[in-house]
Amino acid sequence: MWKKLNRISLHIIIGTFFARAATFMTIPFLSIYLTKVKGVSAVEAGMIIGISSFVSIFSGFIGGYLSDRFGRKNVMISSIWLWSLVFIGFAVANDVWLFFLLNALHGICRSFFEPSSRALLSDVTKQEHKLLVFNLRYAAINVAAAIGPLLGLKMGSASSTLAFWLTAFIYGLYGVSLWWLSQREVVSSQPKETRVTFRKACTVIVHDKIFLLGMIGITLGVAGYSQFSSTIPQYVSSYTDGVQLFSYLIVVNAITVLIAQYPITRIGKMYSPAVSIALGTITSGIGLWLFGLFHHPLLLVTAMVVFTIGEVMMFTMTDLFVDQIAKPQMKGLYFGAMGFTSIGNAFGPVVGGFLLSFFGMSRGGYLFASLALLSFLGFPFLFYVAYLIKEKKQTVEYSA
Repeated sequence: MWKKLNRISLHIIIGTFFARAATFMTIPFLSIYLTKVKGVSAVEAGMIIGISSFVSIFSGFIGGYLSDRFGRKNVMISSIWLWSLVFIGFAVANDVWLFFLLNALHGICRSFFEPSSRALLSDVTKQEHKLLVFNLRYAAINVAAAIGPLLGLKMGSASSTLAFWLTAFIYGLYGVSLWWLSQREVVSSQPKETRVTFRKACTVIVHDKIFLLGMIGITLGVAGYSQFSSTIPQYVSSYTDGVQLFSYLIVVNAITVLIAQYPITRIGKMYSPAVSIALGTITSGIGLWLFGLFHHPLLLVTAMVVFTIGEVMMFTMTDLFVDQIAKPQMKGLYFGAMGFTSIGNAFGPVVGGFLLSFFGMSRGGYLFASLALLSFLGFPFLFYVAYLIKEKKQTVEYSA
C-alpha cells in the first residue's frame, strides 16, 4: 500500500498525524486552562474558543485561493511556521485580547494550511490512488484525535504550558521538513498564465451548480453529525453513570472509524463520491434516531456504530468529491470553499439545544427523530448532485 505513495504524499500524511496529535494535546484543554489558570471568565473563554471556528468559515476560501495563486508549498510553509509562533504565544500570553487574537490566528493558519495540503495531495497523486491517499489522511487525523487528548491529559495541559511549547516545536519542525522536501522534490503548480483572479474565482464558484448543491447537502449532514459533540453527550449524561457511558461511546466511535474505513472505501469505489456522501447522511441520521429509541447501554453502542458508519461514508469521500469536480487550476479554492460547510457545526448544536429544551430528556424519541430529519435533508441535494455528475459525464463521453 505504502509503495503507491510518493514522498510528498507520505510526508504530508505523517506530518498531519503528528501535527494533529499535537493540536489535540492543547486545544481541547484551552478553555480549562484559560478559566482555571488565567482567571478568564466562562463567557470570555467561550468567545476565545469560538473565534477560531468563526474565522475558519471564511478564511479557508481565501487560503485555498492563495494556494492556487502563489503555490501550495509557499502557503503551507508560511502558515505552519506562523502556526508554531501562535502556540508559543499561547504559552506566554496573559491578556484576554491576546488569547482572542492568537486563537483567531490559529483558525486562519488551519484554514490556510488544510486546503493547500489537500490540493497538493491531489496534484501529486495519480487518479487511481487518490481515494487511498485521502483516506490515509483521514485515518491519520482520527488516530491523532484518539492519542492527542490522552497525551495532553498526561502532560497536564489544563494547568501548564508544556504542551503549548511541544506543539510549537512539532509545528516548527514540520515546517522545516516541508521546506527541506520542497527543495528536493518537484511540486506541481499551475502555470501563471492559467491562474485566475480572485473575482473570477468567486464567479466560477457561485455559478458551479454541482458544487453549491453539494455544499448545501454536506452542510446539512455536518449539522446532523455535530450532535455527537453537543446534544448526544447532554442526553446520555442524564443516564446513570452517563459521563462514563459517553466516554465509552467516544472510544466506540474511534474504533468503528478505524475498522469501517477500509471496507466502506472499497464499497464506495463502486459508486460516485456524491452517492456515498448522500447515503452517509441517511445512515448517520438513522444512528441519531436510534439514540432516541434505545436506552440500554449495549443498544446505545449499536446506535453509535451506525452513526459512525454514516460519518465514515460522508467524510472519507468528501475530498475525492471536491477533487473530481474542481477546476484543475482552482483546486485549492474548491478545497478551501468546503470550509463553508462548517456552518453546519455552528447551527447544528443550536438546533439540537433548542429541540432538547423543547422535548426534554424524557422524550428522546421525538428529539432524535427531529435531529435525524436534519441529516436526512441533505440526501436529496446530494442525490441530485450525483445525478448531475453522471449526466455531465455521459454528455462528455457522448461528445468525445
